[in-house]
Amino acid sequence: MRFVIVLCGLILCFVPQCFGQTNEDPPVIKLNTGNEKKDADNPSFSELLTKQQLSRRKKEYDDMLQRGDKAAKLSEELETSIASRETLSSEDIQKLQELEKLVLKIRDDLGGDDDAKESDENSSANSAENDARKDVPSAVKFIRDSTLKLVDELKKSTRFSISVIAVQTSNSVIRFARLLRLRK
Repeated sequence: MRFVIVLCGLILCFVPQCFGQTNEDPPVIKLNTGNEKKDADNPSFSELLTKQQLSRRKKEYDDMLQRGDKAAKLSEELETSIASRETLSSEDIQKLQELEKLVLKIRDDLGGDDDAKESDENSSANSAENDARKDVPSAVKFIRDSTLKLVDELKKSTRFSISVIAVQTSNSVIRFARLLRLRK
């Protein structure tokens, strides 16, 4: 009984406080100090988002160019390594894997895809690729020439364009890197 009386007393104490609360926010008073910019000067959210997207795309394009330069450097290192000996070492295989990974990323950034069906039809018509299949040094020379052509195409294009030649060249480099890796 005593418990019920205490509980009723507590409820009666807190009920008036609950009714005193409102859902409205208190009014905010702004003082005009004269330092505020007009709304026309403040960039909107969509403008900020557009600027952010443009800067991200520019950074992605610059990263792709850096990957192209690194791929060209790797292909030149492979060619100098093969010039001294006619076979691929384990270090050369690792360089081929890194080159393949870089060129795959470049091709993906360009929006390209694997052209396995087209490559079978075009490889018989392309004498440079057929000559490169004869031995390891000629295949590595073809990879270096193709990589340099890819980098040149990347530098010619803008970040707003897609180069079909760059995608085809990247497919050739990937195909020959895989060929050399699997040949060993």
